[in-house]
Amino acid sequence: MAGIPHDHYEPKPGFQTWLHNRLPIVSLLHGTLTIPTPKNLNWMWIWGIVLTFCLAMQIVTGIVLAMHYTPNVDLAFASVEHIMRDVNGGVMLRYLHANGASLMFFAVYLHIFRGLYYGSYKAPREVTWVIGMIIYFLMVATAFLGYVLPWGQMSFWGATVITGLFGAIPGVGPALQEWLLGGFAVDNATLNRFFSLHYLLPLVIAALVVTHIWAFHTTGNNNPTGVEVRRGSKEEAERDTLPFWPYFVIKDLFALSIILMLFFAVVGFMPNFLGHPDNYIQANPLATPAHIVPEWYLLPFYAILRAFDNTVWAVQLVQFLTFGIVDSKLFGVLAMAGAIVAMGLAPWLDTSSVRSGRYRPMFKWWFAILVVDFIVLMWVGSQVPGTFTGWVGLIASTYWFAYFFVVLPLLGVLEKPLLQPATIEEDFKSHYANPAE
Repeated sequence: MAGIPHDHYEPKPGFQTWLHNRLPIVSLLHGTLTIPTPKNLNWMWIWGIVLTFCLAMQIVTGIVLAMHYTPNVDLAFASVEHIMRDVNGGVMLRYLHANGASLMFFAVYLHIFRGLYYGSYKAPREVTWVIGMIIYFLMVATAFLGYVLPWGQMSFWGATVITGLFGAIPGVGPALQEWLLGGFAVDNATLNRFFSLHYLLPLVIAALVVTHIWAFHTTGNNNPTGVEVRRGSKEEAERDTLPFWPYFVIKDLFALSIILMLFFAVVGFMPNFLGHPDNYIQANPLATPAHIVPEWYLLPFYAILRAFDNTVWAVQLVQFLTFGIVDSKLFGVLAMAGAIVAMGLAPWLDTSSVRSGRYRPMFKWWFAILVVDFIVLMWVGSQVPGTFTGWVGLIASTYWFAYFFVVLPLLGVLEKPLLQPATIEEDFKSHYANPAE
């Protein structure tokens, strides 16, 4: 597919030409800032810059925190207290890092659900979507590893529960679990491994983010209509687009400033609102907390993990068919991983010829239920397991998979979409045209 026509960087004679012939970094920045962007993007397209800012903030604050952290089971908890009490600005750094993870996941969930609603995963952006899902999976892994480092009660027992899941994998599971733990139980070797991986993965995420941005710079941005930018000529493309700078940069920075005001209010006045008080108790292998829960942003998938126990007929059937190889523990692990994989497969599961949910009346209702379902799963994951929450979690988990593997394929056949605008320019004028014209 041909790219959207736009102005290319022409270096001036002298230093610019010399540098361009050796390292075309100015050309890369020019192409990024002047990329033609659909002029009808709404406010749901601001989460990319929020995520970029969060990633940079997490890496910078994480490096500084690592200078004062001691990855040793006897010293880790005390080193975190040292950061909070003795390091200049340590309280702010620690709370920026901890709450920055929450902001990052808040932004990524809105980013993902925006993509699901407006069909940003559809051709030709399948690779961009898959890269985004890989980034999300690595974010989950990085957040879990970071949650262990303070070495509080939730840190220790969360690590015990999650690493125990790897042992359920047939064949390689026990060896993989032992390698991850560095032994037979969560101990000093585990903490060292988790610290190393927590330090490494953000750099991998940063590289994938660059690839993610490069991918949609190649295909062009999606937009609320789902209609592609006209590529016949530069004049037609200019009627559908605006340069990323200054129009969308200013818009994104304005949105970022509003979000950061709220973020810093949380960091300054209620930094532990989203944390768990048990994590301010030093890890004790002999005292199990009454209720082990992960951070809020992992609760939906934790609920899916817990939903499939031995009382579920589907688990019993699979266990019978596999001669007991796939037990309830492994089934839950597969369901939790499958919930993320299902989102990654959306480009191939959605059979509708219409990209944007704005023009799909049946899809809107099913998608709204999915959003509510995600919130319900989050609530279930935060609750003590019981009969009622078990049933709610099972129903919510079932709908999550049904949406991707049943609803999306069938809607493409059953749904009658609304009439789409012929061009982005037509949609833009219908919303923002000057009444005097």
